[in-house]
Amino acid sequence: MDKLRKVMDFCTHHQTVLGYSIVSLMTAASEHIFSSVVFKCPCSSGNMEYGSIFLLVPALILFLLGYMVNTRTWRLLTNRCPQVKCCTHSCWGTCVQYCFVLMLVTATASVAPLTWIAVALLGASFYECAASGNSLIQNYFCEDRGEECHKLMVKVPCDETLWKNISSESLSLQAQSQLIGWILIACIITVALIATCISHCCSPVSYLHLQFWKIYSQEEWKLFKIKAKEHATRMAEINVTSFFDATEPAPFQTPSNEEWQKISSLYTFNSQEQYYSMIHKFVNTERGNSSRFEEGDRNPPVLGFVDD
Repeated sequence: MDKLRKVMDFCTHHQTVLGYSIVSLMTAASEHIFSSVVFKCPCSSGNMEYGSIFLLVPALILFLLGYMVNTRTWRLLTNRCPQVKCCTHSCWGTCVQYCFVLMLVTATASVAPLTWIAVALLGASFYECAASGNSLIQNYFCEDRGEECHKLMVKVPCDETLWKNISSESLSLQAQSQLIGWILIACIITVALIATCISHCCSPVSYLHLQFWKIYSQEEWKLFKIKAKEHATRMAEINVTSFFDATEPAPFQTPSNEEWQKISSLYTFNSQEQYYSMIHKFVNTERGNSSRFEEGDRNPPVLGFVDD
């Protein structure tokens, strides 16, 4: 049991990294299956379209799915259309906050598609097929070589030996693809490291305090789901019993629409009065009725986990 508890603690503490790792591994496995089983380059004039679709369309699908499964996406969109538009300073601040959260959502949603593209480039099949049918690449390698060279280019993905007849001195299409793949991976890791360093540098709290905050957010969400299920079950029992027994339902307290709206708002950090979540802020500001509830500074990057 102690070992199991240690494993669970490790997973909880590193759930973000583990989550990204699992997504990346699943994406890489899917790409390998596609490239080895499904993908068959036509080695004709349609190489460019066929290779590009396999390289980019799955990445686009994964990107859109990343938006769909992200909690922050629906926190941003839910119940926003009915609200009255305004151009006040506070509304501009809200728009800036929304744009920032949208940037975080985009970064998270980009993990799977970038993994797909990077792994596909290292595998080289998709790039080799698309590049062999690209007119610009054909013109570069077949300069002053006539139409026969262009015909050989589209056949390269099906017969690597043909590349020697075109250009034995230049990097092969496979080598080019792998080179681009490693450059892309290096750029992704560099950008991720820089973004992480900046977000932690801008953190309004110390390192251990931040770890405590994350633990609190996780535990609050667990308890919220348990309590919400109990509350909803009890409310359903009262209403169903009242329906079948033809009696008046017993009084039952449940949060109002306005209260639900307040705790569903995006989190804002207040340096004067620190709250760990919107629920924490709500219950400590007279159920959101105090003027302190509306107060808040901008949302620091490292506190993006509060809205997950």
